[in-house]
Amino acid sequence: MLKTFTSKASSPDVALELPTGTGKTLTGLLVAEWTRRKRRSRVIYACPTQQLARQVTDAAYREGIDTALLVGRHSDWPTGAHVAYEAAEAIAVTTYSSIFNSNPRLADADLILFDDAHAGEQYVGEAYSVDINRWKSPAEYTAVLDTLAPALDGVFLERLRDSQPDPGIGSDVRMVVPLRQSGLIAKLDGVLGSLRAPHTYRYAMIRAGLASCLVYVAYSGILVRPYVPPTHQNGLLSGARQRVYLSATLGEGGELERAFGRPGILRLQQPDESTAPRYGRRFFVFPEFVEGADTTDLNRAIVAAAGKALILAPRTEAAMSDASALAQPGWPVWGIDQVAESMAPFAKLPHGVCGLAARYDGLDLPGDACRLVALDGVPDQDNLQERFLQSRARAGAALAARVRTRVIQGAGRCTRGPGDTAVVLVLGPDLSRYLTRPEIVAALDSELQAEIRFGRENSQAGTAGDMLSNLHAFLNQDSDESWRAEAEPALTDYRREMTQQAPDGTAALSACVEHEIRAWAAANIGAWDDAARHAHEVARVTGAAGSATKGYRAFWTYLEAAWADQAADQTGDAAGRTAAQGLVRLAETIMGLGSWVRQMAPFPTMQRSALSAIDANAVNAVASVLDSGANQGKVRRRIGEIRAGLAERAPSKYEPALTELGKLVGADASKPPGTGRCDSAWCWGTNSGSR
Repeated sequence: MLKTFTSKASSPDVALELPTGTGKTLTGLLVAEWTRRKRRSRVIYACPTQQLARQVTDAAYREGIDTALLVGRHSDWPTGAHVAYEAAEAIAVTTYSSIFNSNPRLADADLILFDDAHAGEQYVGEAYSVDINRWKSPAEYTAVLDTLAPALDGVFLERLRDSQPDPGIGSDVRMVVPLRQSGLIAKLDGVLGSLRAPHTYRYAMIRAGLASCLVYVAYSGILVRPYVPPTHQNGLLSGARQRVYLSATLGEGGELERAFGRPGILRLQQPDESTAPRYGRRFFVFPEFVEGADTTDLNRAIVAAAGKALILAPRTEAAMSDASALAQPGWPVWGIDQVAESMAPFAKLPHGVCGLAARYDGLDLPGDACRLVALDGVPDQDNLQERFLQSRARAGAALAARVRTRVIQGAGRCTRGPGDTAVVLVLGPDLSRYLTRPEIVAALDSELQAEIRFGRENSQAGTAGDMLSNLHAFLNQDSDESWRAEAEPALTDYRREMTQQAPDGTAALSACVEHEIRAWAAANIGAWDDAARHAHEVARVTGAAGSATKGYRAFWTYLEAAWADQAADQTGDAAGRTAAQGLVRLAETIMGLGSWVRQMAPFPTMQRSALSAIDANAVNAVASVLDSGANQGKVRRRIGEIRAGLAERAPSKYEPALTELGKLVGADASKPPGTGRCDSAWCWGTNSGSR
């Protein structure tokens, strides 16, 4: 890999894919040290977290490589270390936040190396975001919400203002494009500019390009950010001769380019010609698939057998709840406060459970430090932008690689080398089902596919007792030969059968990413015509990929409409504004009835699109029920029963609720007779729609 890299040393952006356990950190340090010595220049080695930065410094010390650890507030950096970096006598080891801030205090570097680059969207995107949590910053949330009120649907706004969330508001996210709401940019600037730290530092990163930002509004918070971070304005980043991105999972759909705002990243991969496990052996267990098992008891028994567990979940509440539920009597239950600096204290515990939220990277528990990692929940909604794209815009194809990477990384926290072995306990039905989907599994490398297939088949085929027996064989391979004799040959055969296949739409997403980056760079400086032109290319390329990228195409078509309308407004181009309105209608057509596009506030001088006949019928039917003077308590009970039924998995409860919902919105609804029929058919006169 080093020889390959040196042959590509002139490329400005290079990504190295190195599987866990193949010396990724050492490779990065050698590249950094080779560059520092050969070019006699400054080199930065950037990590997502301070914890990982300290691990890298320790690894460098063991190899005799001089480093300068520069983490935390710049005013606290050791003078000697800072001087050593500036004199190019040592590699600066720091965090992403030292680079991506409004006033980087590091001298220009010849090379910047990013470790765990697959996590870039989280750490780089966060730097270019103002994220206002309703409960942590209630006054700020209310102030920003009041500013955005004219661009929000009145009913949705009232639900947001309620002191207690109603059952449906928790998952609802709406998008606002301030650019095309009269006077909103100035008002939003006024309220965001008055926020206190830490929001004031984040706002400084996006204030100059506020007109290009999108706003995502939910009951839990408000997020203001550009879709692609304008990193080209960061002199430290763009001024480096070269940027190198290290990761065990780079992806092929342009995710790395979007995360760092850098087009044309050259990827170098290490060939895999061995059939042996590259990064240790994982035994996936799916208690949800064990017929007749009490999953709570089985999960506890699995953790008890392993002796220790790391729990990873998208949210702190879920991680800590799982940790408490899985801990055995007398075991310590830890969270982020106990391991913020290092995982070493947890590694030294004889028994214990540690629950962490959204920490799928940068945690090393090799060997016997911990033999079990439990994963709960599909990590597909890390922030409000992701939640909007996933659940509202149905543009999950653009996030798919990011989500898979989090699962892959999380599953590998306890297998850091080829000799490590660890159990991967898959908690809950959501993640369990996610890891059975062919389009998800086929996108993984062949070894991981084999491990998941082996674990799923064994979970489905046996009893709780069988699972615990297999678990014992796996954990005690030194004394029990059954795993090596029976399981490993099967895993080897599975791996030979598996081929990795990119999901539908991957090629299109990769092909359009340069246009995405250039579109946002143009929007950031108010070059609206250029922004719209590049957005059009994104929509065109993703449109050619068909249904896989339909939601993403609609998202970019709407952005093209907004930017084209702004450009036409500035030049007084009436025809251009008419064309922009046509693009809004096109985005709505792409998404279909009842989409997020209809919920967007109309552009100035535009009229909201008329309701279709079916939508108008449904609205009138619901309004008739609410205005009929009928007992409101009865109506609420009816709606509550429908919601409860739709939340059920059993067809006998779900299907009647779906039919009742159809009747509520004015349809002639019924469950068609016969086997293999749709759950419910809704008909409005001569129009019909199967659900």
